[in-house]
Amino acid sequence: MKILIVLTSHDRLGDTGEKTGFWLEEFAAPYYVLKDAGAEITLASPKGGQPPLDPKSELPDFQTEATKRFNSDADAQAELAHTKRLADLSADAFDAIFYPGGHGPMWDLAVDANSISLIEAFVKAGKPVGAVCHAPVVLTNVRDRDGAYLVKGKRVTAFSNEEEAAVGLTEVVPFLVEDRLKERGAIYSKGDSWAPYVQVDGKLVTGQNPASSAPGAEALLKLLRGA
Repeated sequence: MKILIVLTSHDRLGDTGEKTGFWLEEFAAPYYVLKDAGAEITLASPKGGQPPLDPKSELPDFQTEATKRFNSDADAQAELAHTKRLADLSADAFDAIFYPGGHGPMWDLAVDANSISLIEAFVKAGKPVGAVCHAPVVLTNVRDRDGAYLVKGKRVTAFSNEEEAAVGLTEVVPFLVEDRLKERGAIYSKGDSWAPYVQVDGKLVTGQNPASSAPGAEALLKLLRGA
């Protein structure tokens, strides 16, 4: 079971002068869910090397068992510091692909040609694709075999407009993930803000927020095991 986890390389939060990147819990929780299940994990990002971590995700309020485990795991930290370049990878080498969120993907992975073609290759091969929180934005420019948007008519979730408003970034992000998914024809739904909520449609798995990271990875595992 070989799984590719793709992280953002973008570290600027719009024009605020603040830093962003990937959200630690949204990487750490799925990483350990998948690793503990025996998966061989490869980490990648558009630029390769160390992906930027959203500094807010290291604040005490956002620490979980998974983030604490990562912070004491030298091997995982070394692996994260040396992500492979997305352009150098092929869907043929993996059984599934998973995207952690954070605001970074809004700027780079949403429009990254290598990411888009990679997801399209996974879809064409009938392999599971997962994304959580802001990361379902990576699906918004992906097309299916017929040239239609992949998410058209698909049941998906992602960070909600309500949650974006709660963190005060509605006017900072280039667009709202919920709105963009709906514009692409997705059947978007959401649970309560900050509560776990996952949607599975065929081989597509999406999670709403950080709390949905582990459940999203578990749903991906279930697809891989054919359950």
